[in-house]
Amino acid sequence: MSRPKSPNAPAGRRLVAIADAARYAGVHPRTIRRRIADGSLTGFRMGPRLIRVDLDQLDDLLVPIPAAGGAA
Repeated sequence: MSRPKSPNAPAGRRLVAIADAARYAGVHPRTIRRRIADGSLTGFRMGPRLIRVDLDQLDDLLVPIPAAGGAA
């Protein structure tokens, strides 16, 4: 997944394909598509078929789970 950043990509965005985003997050590509559909993740269209996802925005969706016993 370490592809060179396009000179035309907006600053600070790490745009990848849906399949690459799914591998990065350890989920099925359908999960990424569902997140785009429900608005919790932004999909960026590149042409008529290509959709890209910002990995930084995907990271923001990850929420830590608190420990069961409180602070250790």
